[in-house]
Amino acid sequence: MKLAIVGIRGIPNNYGGFETLAEYLVEHLSSEIDITVYCSSVDMDSNMQEHNGAQLRYIPITSHGAKGIIYDSLALIKAINSFDKVLFLGFGGGYVMPFLSKKQQNKLILNIGGLDWQRNKWSSFAQKIIKTAERLLIKNCGRIVADNIGIQKYIKETYNKNSTLIAYGGDQAIHREISDLALAEYPFLKDKYAFTVTRIQSDNNIEMILESFCMQDVMPLVMVGNWNNSEYGKIIKAKFQNHEGLILLDAIYDRKKLDILRSNCTIYIHGHSAGGTNPSLTEAMYLGLPVFAYSSGYNEYTTNNLAIYFNSAEELASQVENYTSLPIANMGSKLMEYAKTNYRWSDVANKYKRLILN
Repeated sequence: MKLAIVGIRGIPNNYGGFETLAEYLVEHLSSEIDITVYCSSVDMDSNMQEHNGAQLRYIPITSHGAKGIIYDSLALIKAINSFDKVLFLGFGGGYVMPFLSKKQQNKLILNIGGLDWQRNKWSSFAQKIIKTAERLLIKNCGRIVADNIGIQKYIKETYNKNSTLIAYGGDQAIHREISDLALAEYPFLKDKYAFTVTRIQSDNNIEMILESFCMQDVMPLVMVGNWNNSEYGKIIKAKFQNHEGLILLDAIYDRKKLDILRSNCTIYIHGHSAGGTNPSLTEAMYLGLPVFAYSSGYNEYTTNNLAIYFNSAEELASQVENYTSLPIANMGSKLMEYAKTNYRWSDVANKYKRLILN
């Protein structure tokens, strides 16, 4: 069986939802399935030809922004005739679908992730373009994967299409004790602190979360993200970086270092709003962290309603100020138990394997 994975920036992955999924599918399935991953030579730091048993093919176009639709479409066109199945991640290939035969369409396994057209970083025109691409994909592909019950319901209610529910794993996160080296680099580790790792984009409620920690003085917030990758990130960092209750760190790609920072926080903050299941949330759950999540509906599904939820900066600030009155230790244990049952990459890969081979 020859499988192509299309629609991502590429692997090896730093962090990103679809890239994480592709990374672990390759790790678990490449010994049984001949996997090729399409990558952007513009976005990837290295142009290696093989990774963890998967072949890598490159397209010289960025996967970001408006050009991402061209990138996804070209990759899909290249893959559809050369492979038995194509796992498409995202929305960008939608405009190719009407030009494919029914046989070609039936090769496609689709995972749209979240509802990208809802992201407020897009203009209203771009949102319409993305929503149309989503519709063309869902209406015409062979199989559909939903990574969240909320997304599964959306697909059924909006398009009257059935989907297979397969979430993400979280067991790549490992609890690590604070080392002397880490403490020297990050002195805040010796005290209580809140923590989040996220892409710096507005639909992740970055400003809301930062404002909330400016309203209280119980503990600082450590936020790790790609601040310098967008004008939005640069503006927000300049606005908040001098506040004593905020520690804004650039993206950390050393997983051991990131796990130390996550493992030892007092509470974990999750602000994603655009739908679907996010790996950083399943990882936090797997580490047994008390989670304070934005009330998107999708986050409630992911956490099985076991976390604390907020809708505004004021509400989050109040929750943090009163965290000692909340059952956070018990919450963390319950979230870990749920994650260990529902968010293992071996189980995720086996579910995808059944879809691919059938």
